[in-house]
Parts: sequence; structure tokens; C-alpha cells
Amino acid sequence: MKPKEIQEILEFIATSGLEEVNIEMENVKITTKKSYQPTAVAATQMIAAPIVAPAPVALAAPVVETTPVVLASTTTTAPSESNYKVIKSPMIGTFYRSSGPNEDAFVNVGDSVSKGTTVCIIEAMKLFNEIESEISGKIVKILVQDATPVEYDQPLFYIEA
Repeated sequence: MKPKEIQEILEFIATSGLEEVNIEMENVKITTKKSYQPTAVAATQMIAAPIVAPAPVALAAPVVETTPVVLASTTTTAPSESNYKVIKSPMIGTFYRSSGPNEDAFVNVGDSVSKGTTVCIIEAMKLFNEIESEISGKIVKILVQDATPVEYDQPLFYIEA
């Protein structure tokens, strides 16, 4: 791995808001740790919860019950999807609508978002990446269910700009 690639990874980690990151590859091991205020530590602990939460059936049931309600309401508000802008997944990973299983979703249908607003988290290789909106507008449809895998460039949200 080249020094420039390592520097780019470290810059990405610095802007992501993560407290601690461990990356191991064939000949390289990178470990970074930041010191945050207690509120940020609590948020990091809540972000780590989805790793465990999807496994138990009891915890998965409420997510399944709440997500279709949101999706059902979006089908009535989005008659023509070609009129909307799309927020797409910038990576392969697992899509999460909130920072933890008992936390409110970052955005819901009908919410207004501006450029830079966190709309979801995508977990990739045990790193939780906050995905920010690159456009301003109103969320009209959420295309992915919570705790499901997403592909690179997969549409996640429809936005009415």
C-alpha cells in the first residue's frame, strides 16, 4: 500500500466521525483512535449495536413492522418516480436507517434534507459510514429496508428537489 493511499484512508476516517478504526490487509495494519466528548462515545456505542441487533428474531420483528409502514406511505406519495432525484449508495454494505436499533431514523418520508444531512449509515467491513445527502429537497420514497444489503450505485432514496 502506498503512503498516499494510507493518507487518503486516514483523511476519510478523520471526517467520518468514527472513534476507533482497525484495518488489516496482507502487509499493512492501520489502527486509529480518536478521543471524543462523552456524547460522541455514546453515539459510537449506539452505532455498534446494529451488528448484534439483526440476529435475534425478537429485535428484527419491530424493524420489519415499522419499515413497511414507511414504504406503504411512500407508494401513495410518489406517483411518478422519474420526476425525482436519487440518492445512491456510494459503496457495497449493509444499509441502516438509524444509528441503533432503538434510535429514530435519520430521515423519514416527508422530511426535508439539505446538502450534508446524514440520511443513513452503510456498514462496510465493520466500518459504519454516514451517508450524507448531496442534494437538498424532500424525501418522497425510501427504497431500501433497514438492515439489508445494498450494492454500489443502488438507489436508496427519492428526493423531490
